[in-house]
Amino acid sequence: MMSNSFRFYLGQALAAVFVIAFSQSPSQAQPTTTLNPETITAFNEYARAVEAEIQLQIDGDKPFLYLDQHPRKRLKVRRGEILVESFKEDIDIPDGLVHDWGGAMFVGGATAEQILQILQDYDRHQEIYPEVMDSRLLEQQGDVARGYLRLKKEKVLTVVLNTEHEARLTNVSDKRRYLRSYSTRISQVQDPDTPEEQELPVGEDSGFLWRLNAYWLIEEVEDGVFVELLTLSLSRRPPFGLGWMINPFIKNMPRESLVDMLQATRLAVKQ
Repeated sequence: MMSNSFRFYLGQALAAVFVIAFSQSPSQAQPTTTLNPETITAFNEYARAVEAEIQLQIDGDKPFLYLDQHPRKRLKVRRGEILVESFKEDIDIPDGLVHDWGGAMFVGGATAEQILQILQDYDRHQEIYPEVMDSRLLEQQGDVARGYLRLKKEKVLTVVLNTEHEARLTNVSDKRRYLRSYSTRISQVQDPDTPEEQELPVGEDSGFLWRLNAYWLIEEVEDGVFVELLTLSLSRRPPFGLGWMINPFIKNMPRESLVDMLQATRLAVKQ
């Protein structure tokens, strides 16, 4: 049975945790960490393995779409459902976690070029996507584009990130397109939208998002377009004792971001 004195000290300890956590801005309420070279290497190795499988789809050695191997899921998507699922959730690598998620949708009456116009229009992404606060095209050279996105992610915590991405388009065939995007810079913003705003050093932050790869597979059919999106993201492991705060953000955000991105893309095409 818990003694009164133990209850008192437990209550004091919990109060101290809440004071520490919430007397700071949300993005400062957890300890910072450092992205290690070993973590980057392990993430890149995992990404190469995933890309090798995608290349088989591009080359025609495997069905182009994931849905082609799952007729029931393809039928649900054609009827309007947005399919999102984890292929391998929370892959443990040295000092980090890899999140491997995929989603699919069908946009009736649309073309592949309409989808690409939305995805490549960095100057309008803040008008289209809920998580994007600001965006702009940095450079365009042929089928390669570089863009800037300021992202705001909210789930228990609120985190603002300044990010840059490089996207490369491949015309697989007359009706098929492949768009691959890599984050090239992700910096967490401390005290966003205040006079004290500043970027934390790249790789020395809360570790909510260190890398983000996105792979779009687009196939035009007679009455619309099938769109599949695979995302690989890299985050820190939750520090001991703070999982209650950080786990909802790290584990739920990849899925929610996928749903939001697919829904917003379809809505933008329909407008």
